[in-house]
Amino acid sequence: MNTILLHKDIQDFINKNLQTDTTKLLLKGFDFEGATSKEIIDQIEAKKRCKTKLPQWYTTKNIYYPNKLNIEQTSSETTAQYKANLISGENLIDITGGLGVDTYYFSKHFSYVIHCEINSEVSRIAEHNFKTLKASNIICLNENGIEALKRIDKPFDLVYVDPSRRDDTKSKVFLLSNCTPNVKTFQGLFLKYAKNVMIKTSPLLDITATKNELKHVKELHVVAVNNEVKELLWILEPNFEADFRIKTINITKNENEIFEFSHNDESNIIAEYYEPLTYLYEPNAAILKAGAFNTISSKLDIAKLHKHSHLYTSSELVDFPGRRFKIEKAISYNKKRFAKENIAKANVSTRNFPLKVADIRKKLKLKDGGDTYLFFTTDASDKKIILICKKI
Repeated sequence: MNTILLHKDIQDFINKNLQTDTTKLLLKGFDFEGATSKEIIDQIEAKKRCKTKLPQWYTTKNIYYPNKLNIEQTSSETTAQYKANLISGENLIDITGGLGVDTYYFSKHFSYVIHCEINSEVSRIAEHNFKTLKASNIICLNENGIEALKRIDKPFDLVYVDPSRRDDTKSKVFLLSNCTPNVKTFQGLFLKYAKNVMIKTSPLLDITATKNELKHVKELHVVAVNNEVKELLWILEPNFEADFRIKTINITKNENEIFEFSHNDESNIIAEYYEPLTYLYEPNAAILKAGAFNTISSKLDIAKLHKHSHLYTSSELVDFPGRRFKIEKAISYNKKRFAKENIAKANVSTRNFPLKVADIRKKLKLKDGGDTYLFFTTDASDKKIILICKKI
């Protein structure tokens, strides 16, 4: 960590050039004593990446930015705030501290928080930024989080783990057992010292397979932002053996779409199937990831179009965690039949349909956009259909 980068003249230069092409900036040349051009360019590039992802970091003076990979791997402020609101208490230990975004937001809900980070450079950066952000109740330890937990040897209200999804060659890994630390191996240790354990995992992980690797799962939170699943949060509680709850949330600018159910409910519920009625519903990404296909049909009293289509319909409009549409017409999938509708421009989606969107556009000569929404799908009778809709 080169603290010279925090000097006012360099900070002014960084802020002045946030909109500048850094390649041209390098070619033009600049010189500051004690700091290389690469270090300064790295700070500019890293700060630019934080504008949307970490706005508080971006707007706070004298934040020191780590490399772009650390920023890529860290939670966004949006997801960090969500998980911090789930549990509060006296003390928390973050086993895999990293840049410390999660740690910072947890510190608002716990009396004190321990941030463990084995990389000395990242640990120093996090400690500096915590002080800059006036988070005085965070203790930074530059050591392996597993060893720190053993050494401290006392209970915590929460042990938080965000395993690294990179191997020794910096390539991405996705299986829980390939991440560092190996949660499957160390979960017994975490449960020994914690009232609750929270594990953040990749949204790509299979929920059933991961559940089978973990013990005493009490809750799973499937967290999406603007309809993109960002993370899975597993909450473990010592000795918990009952069916676990799955809570889905899609955080948008205007609202939070929330739906929750018990894991075993899905396999015990049989959905109803109907031909398209007045309204069409498309679940958000969090619900699709959670696999709440039958449960949402039962809880909201809406019918599925087909077992594998994951589109829903009803005669009366209901509140729904996803997109809602008014069905103007349902027609069979046929090029000549579709031509009679005189639709040249539309938003196209497919669900349980053999053709890709690009192929449909080419075949039917459809431009993208407009107020018309076309759903190419399969109905309860296994017929290929087109639903012509308007968004509500």
